Amino acid sequence: MKKVFLLIITSLVILSCNSERATNMIVKGEIKGLKKGVLYLQKMKDTLLVSVDSVALNGSNSFELKDYVESPVLYYLTFDANNAEKSILFFGEEGIITIKDNVENFGLNPEINGSKNQLVLDKYMLMSRKFQEQNLDLLKQEFDAKKAKDNDLMKKIAEDYKRLVRRRVLYTANFAITNADTEVAPYLALTELYDASIPLLDTVNNALSDRIKNSTYGKRYQQFLDTIKKKEKK
Repeated sequence: MKKVFLLIITSLVILSCNSERATNMIVKGEIKGLKKGVLYLQKMKDTLLVSVDSVALNGSNSFELKDYVESPVLYYLTFDANNAEKSILFFGEEGIITIKDNVENFGLNPEINGSKNQLVLDKYMLMSRKFQEQNLDLLKQEFDAKKAKDNDLMKKIAEDYKRLVRRRVLYTANFAITNADTEVAPYLALTELYDASIPLLDTVNNALSDRIKNSTYGKRYQQFLDTIKKKEKK
């Protein structure tokens, strides 16, 4: 009961704050099967996940949430303000974004429209899933090889894994360079290329447009590069 009360108070505070500030992004849509509950619109601030808007649903599965987007970043649409795992992750940007999903498979395959960056990220994720499937297949092969005590096969699998990692890194870098005028590019560099070589990271950074370099993720990427270069000099 105490938790419910706190969530209600939090929602009221969020809604009150949002009514007093400018907004340039509207996130609306429907979650089939959801008739009662609270939906939260969240994003990362520093290292914390914060709620920027919320809506209480009572008898309707439609929703509308708002925020002011200074630079396109990832947002979370979630039932539980304290559980980012049960959420829909999407690129928020100026304009109207529509999201459709259902309660039973919430977050697994949502329909998202209105975000140009989301379209680019979706293209990358299609290939990323293939790399993940290949990785899982290699893990299974490794398990079987260890069970059979087949050292030669284990060495081959280790080499296959190294090749897979190299292919994933090169594909991600090339994808970021190809889409260098989108905020997805520095986002992928930060989240997928953090262990790549400095020359490769520099190549991606040099490909970014001035607009993207001045975006939220573009600035974070530059800070990341500056930090690892300083460590290399020590």
